[in-house]
Amino acid sequence: MAKLPIDRTMVMYIAKKVITLIITYFIAICIVFILPRLIPANPLATRLQQIITYYIYKPELVPIVWRELLNIFQFDKPLHVQFINFLRRAFVGDFGISVDMYPMKVMDVIAMSLPWTLALVVPAALASWFTGNIIGAYAGYKRSGALENIIVGYSFIVSRIPYFWLAMLLLYAFAFSLRIFPVGGIYSSGLKPSFTLDFIVDYLWHYTLPFLSIYLVEVAGWMGSMRMLISGELGTDYILYSESVGVKDSTLFKYAYRNSLLPQVTGLALRLGFATTGVFIVETVFNYPGLGYFLARAIGALDYPLIQGIFLIVIATVFLANFLVDFIYALVDPRIRIGGRG
Repeated sequence: MAKLPIDRTMVMYIAKKVITLIITYFIAICIVFILPRLIPANPLATRLQQIITYYIYKPELVPIVWRELLNIFQFDKPLHVQFINFLRRAFVGDFGISVDMYPMKVMDVIAMSLPWTLALVVPAALASWFTGNIIGAYAGYKRSGALENIIVGYSFIVSRIPYFWLAMLLLYAFAFSLRIFPVGGIYSSGLKPSFTLDFIVDYLWHYTLPFLSIYLVEVAGWMGSMRMLISGELGTDYILYSESVGVKDSTLFKYAYRNSLLPQVTGLALRLGFATTGVFIVETVFNYPGLGYFLARAIGALDYPLIQGIFLIVIATVFLANFLVDFIYALVDPRIRIGGRG
């Protein structure tokens, strides 16, 4: 059984990466904690109005309930005390209670919304990666054909369109104008999530436009990058030699595609790490109850705990994806872990 190439150099490389990751994550925690508090507003103001309205006939209870809320959220404490308490809870996976969705815990809100975000992001990312690479590779290999010209134009234009802008175009065209798809939500009112055919069909009906908002942009990017990789691969010595000795076209395409695929695999790993951030506004446009929808709601309500919890989950995902890519590269190529020296 072959041994993995993990030696002292590899251990040192991983240790440096882990230390850098921890420092960077701590800085991210500080930024996520500070930024919402720079907004000159009281996150409990709306909650106080609700308390006053609810206890309008028992005003003596308002100060008691208010003190209980302050005891729960501790927004009246000095910033350094709030930060220490936040760190202490965050390291055990407790981000506190949501202000906007009180008395729900932040982790419960995340656990409720994260599966919907993953159900949107992961299929769109994988489907666009597979189809984009195949179409882009074929277009780059055929060179100067009509397909390549179409791919170049499509990838150049569409890959630069923001997800949310395309989402609004699709929403206007197919939901408001043609009325083919619903204007938002994740399933029709009256239905409950289940594995029945009725629910699955209804869910896919609501799912189509958010999915296309991501897929159409992503596939354009993958097609463009793979076309350039294949075009570069066709100028290499082994391809030119193989052509001169009459190797079949299909065989040449297979080897050129395989050698061009590694950077795309790396790109997919990084893309999956960043994917949740890209779809946040799309979820808001379609009223899709994922992390982005609840983040927008939390920002509007100045829900510090929920903002912090969602951002830290997303940042951790991005950092983990970067770390895994670095680790795999160092495992495959020893030049990376020794700093590029021979």
